[in-house]
Amino acid sequence: MQTRLAKHYANTESGLIAESIIRNCVHCGFCNATCPTYQILGDERDGPRGRIYLIKQLLEGSTPTRETQVHLDQCLNCRACETTCPSGVEYAKLADIGRAEVEKQVRRPFADQILRQALLHTVPYPGRFGPLLKTVNLLKPLLPGRLKINLTPVQKSKPLSQQRHQRFMLVLAGCVQSVSSPQTNQAAAKVLDKLAISLLEAPTAGCCGALAQHLSAEEKAALQMQQNIDAWWPYIEQGCEAIVMTASGCGSTVKEYGYFLRNDKAYAAKAAKVSGLCKDIAEVIAAEDLSAWKNLGAGNSIAFQCPCSLQHGQRLSGVVESILQQLGYTTPVVSDAHICCGSAGSYALLQPELSQQLRQHKLNALKAAQPDKIVTANIGCQLHLSSKEQPVNHWIELLAEQIDNV
Repeated sequence: MQTRLAKHYANTESGLIAESIIRNCVHCGFCNATCPTYQILGDERDGPRGRIYLIKQLLEGSTPTRETQVHLDQCLNCRACETTCPSGVEYAKLADIGRAEVEKQVRRPFADQILRQALLHTVPYPGRFGPLLKTVNLLKPLLPGRLKINLTPVQKSKPLSQQRHQRFMLVLAGCVQSVSSPQTNQAAAKVLDKLAISLLEAPTAGCCGALAQHLSAEEKAALQMQQNIDAWWPYIEQGCEAIVMTASGCGSTVKEYGYFLRNDKAYAAKAAKVSGLCKDIAEVIAAEDLSAWKNLGAGNSIAFQCPCSLQHGQRLSGVVESILQQLGYTTPVVSDAHICCGSAGSYALLQPELSQQLRQHKLNALKAAQPDKIVTANIGCQLHLSSKEQPVNHWIELLAEQIDNV
């Protein structure tokens, strides 16, 4: 797709990156076929191709409007379009650039500003998010049904066991997961312990930076990334084998630290090293000898919801299913598995109507084969899909529950 950047973008790095990405687009429209918002809304501007046009017009000098902002906001950042695209268009990078530029030029409604600032100043900090979640849970009877579904009791986190194996890896506690589902990392540590691998948490590591990055708070995101690198670096120098992610959304972001901090002289090389060490827990488990557990899940039917961050962001589609099948579980095919569940980080709160439509569609698909359990690989998807009537857990918890019986 041909484009001519306006003068004030022509010599900027972000402008040149955007131009390169736009030029790779052949406007074939294949992306629209797998775009969740285009499927629901049917508006060209709510599909990847249309959003690329909107960003192209912005970079060519057109003045963006609130309408432009709304269409970009309604993107889930699920990256299904990247998996579909035959030309290798890096849509997520372009969307980040486009949203950041629109953010500078278009003033948001006051209520929208307040909600976004509230998310940025609470969710990444367990010490703030935990008490807030407790308060909201107390008010649950007064809340709309949508919020009752999405809420979860605050869980007490237990420290992981100390290193006792020669092989050791780090794991990110995460901000939301450390409050709402700390048992996920405990399960991962238990499974890896059986494989003679110690799993450690760096006490000063925090939010991966994904939330701030997706809300165009790029400086805040960079600071959170730097904080994690500083927290992990002493362990890396001591021979840490991998930085394990049990939340695929965090993994998708940490694997791109090298890109996000590429111009930071103090952190660029370290960020690239961290990105190279980052692995989803599925990658770690898949590389180990699991023959002793081959009948672990015999007789159990498990529906796996593959998060967008795992299948589109990290391109690890099928890895978890393969592990489960290797261990004897039955994994029924889930229809429209490529379509986002509607969680998408803060999207469920910022775009509730679209999010709820996608949630119901995903739950219908997951329940279709009447599985014994539904599992996922990302805390956001887990909280969004789970309810008292239909709990959803992380898949690593399945293994942790049963390996003692092997």
